Amino acid sequence: MQWLAAISVRRPVFASVIILVFVVVGVLGYTKLPVDRFPKIDFPTVSIVTRQDGATPKEIETEITDKIEEAVNTVAGIDELRSISSEGISQVLVTFVLEKNIDVASQEVRDRIARIIPDLPEEVDAPIIEKLDPDAAPILNIALVADKPVREITEFADKVLRRQLESVGGVGQITLLGGRLRQINVWLDPMRLRSYNLTAADVQRGLRAQNVQIPAGTVKNAASEAGFRVLGKARSVEEIGMLVLREADGGLVRVRDVARVEDGAEEQKTVARNNGVPSVVLSIRKQSGTNTVAVVDAVNEKLGDVKKLLPAGYEVEIVRDTSQVIRTSVHAVKEHLVLGAIFAAVIVLIFLGNSRATIISALAIPTSIIAAFGVMWAQGATLNVISLGALALAVGIVIDDAIIVVENIFRHMEEKGEDSFTASVEGPKEIGMAVLATTLSLLAVFVPVAFLSGIVGMFLKSFGLTMAFAIAVSLLVSFTLTPTLSARMFRKGHATRFDAWLEHLVNIFYRPVEAFYMVLLRFSMRHRWIIVLGCFGILAAVPTLMKVVQKSFLPPVEEGEFVVNIRTPEGTSLAATDLMAERFAREMRGISGVEGTLLTIGDNDQRTPNLAGIFVRLTDPAQRPDQQTLMDTVRMEIVPHFPAEWR
Repeated sequence: MQWLAAISVRRPVFASVIILVFVVVGVLGYTKLPVDRFPKIDFPTVSIVTRQDGATPKEIETEITDKIEEAVNTVAGIDELRSISSEGISQVLVTFVLEKNIDVASQEVRDRIARIIPDLPEEVDAPIIEKLDPDAAPILNIALVADKPVREITEFADKVLRRQLESVGGVGQITLLGGRLRQINVWLDPMRLRSYNLTAADVQRGLRAQNVQIPAGTVKNAASEAGFRVLGKARSVEEIGMLVLREADGGLVRVRDVARVEDGAEEQKTVARNNGVPSVVLSIRKQSGTNTVAVVDAVNEKLGDVKKLLPAGYEVEIVRDTSQVIRTSVHAVKEHLVLGAIFAAVIVLIFLGNSRATIISALAIPTSIIAAFGVMWAQGATLNVISLGALALAVGIVIDDAIIVVENIFRHMEEKGEDSFTASVEGPKEIGMAVLATTLSLLAVFVPVAFLSGIVGMFLKSFGLTMAFAIAVSLLVSFTLTPTLSARMFRKGHATRFDAWLEHLVNIFYRPVEAFYMVLLRFSMRHRWIIVLGCFGILAAVPTLMKVVQKSFLPPVEEGEFVVNIRTPEGTSLAATDLMAERFAREMRGISGVEGTLLTIGDNDQRTPNLAGIFVRLTDPAQRPDQQTLMDTVRMEIVPHFPAEWR
């Protein structure tokens, strides 16, 4: 690398352009990097959901689930096969080994399912096969509140508010919770059906056959043509009642003769309660791979425009925003990164005792960190707490090479009397191999982290690559920009008054440190075996200490919110689940430090009536115990009050 230093000293423009290329690409990459809390991970799991309305769990299991499991069990690379058979719904979860390509796995599952579709019951819906996407979790919950009937609120949320928000870029799906859409209900009278010798199936066939709109081709003449349709759809409740079911005894049996037709609402399938108050909530999911923070900002901007168009009496409130946790976490790591860079430069200034040497060395920090954003962009990473944590850790490492080079250049000028240009060439030449070996040893530590297997490897891939690239760029900076600036900024015998004062201050601080170190060094050299045995003793204590240290995949963090999931026994109705889950939420709202709760039931594709989720919002951290303490309080004081069969 010493040859690169010699070229850079003689060709400063060449050295500057090399570093500027990395910096410009890094700045461009930073502007395009999506922001998320954790790295995006594709879990190799495929979900197969099949519906058959009215079927019992036993029928679902024998007629659908067993056949699907038997078909997909032949796919290579399956790690786990699970299924849930409930009333009207079969769900099969196929988990593959981590090495399996999820796109290939999902296609193989579709091929196997296509073969058995003829063997499934005729009334069954087509199986829905999709990859398990971590990005499918809701990122924003918006409550629509009004002193109106729930059907009217739901209609406005579905026909107006949802369509406005779905037009926002990055929004993938919006689900209504707690609402009841408009529905025409036909209530049959069993006694009248029997008197006319009809069944519910006859009424169903009559409605299906007569309430239709049929395309009938085109009508043409010499000059024009037009589409022709047979209009047979009922346009009102009265027209539905007039539909003919059968001709009997010279008369017509109509729907109104055997049933009552009502312009009502659909059966309630979901529940949403904001602090115990029934609400209509729009649960917003983003498109896979999009920036959570950017999508939430775009939705909030659109929501500001929508609020101006709301009818009188309607109010919109954001009751859950997952981007707040992402913003807080990422901002904290960015703050630590900047503070770390400042403190590292201050420490270098204190020990080098030269402002120019400090500036030259400290330039390695921003150039290496900014250049790392370019490789993050190239590998499709995100700005998250893992990748930013790697950069925060790299701050103290990337400056090392520059310090060594600057210190040796300075030594050549002070001890050998060389001018700055000669010292900037000879100094790196003397320690070039040592600096290169040091950097390569660091790369040998961090590069393998990017190739770890399992879930941990998926999380730490961006960590390893980001660290390795930042360190590699720091090596390039130390042999290009550092000697170039040293040759032009160092001036022998022209120390500033500040540098002289700083050098005097450093000597006052450094001499006791050096004296203490020399005492330790002499003791170590005179008692070598004691030091060696002590090192082996520390090494032997590592397994014991590893057993004592607490272990977890991620450390506990203060998020200001948490979620409680409740699954009541199978067969529990929606109303019963609502009653019991709201009791649980009410007791949590009584805990000091809890600001509010959002209860949702049926917030999944299956509309599971016995699965409830309670989102708990906490007050300001300065005014309450920490989050982990509150979660332990819920576990110890509230959970024991409820049935043990809850999960």
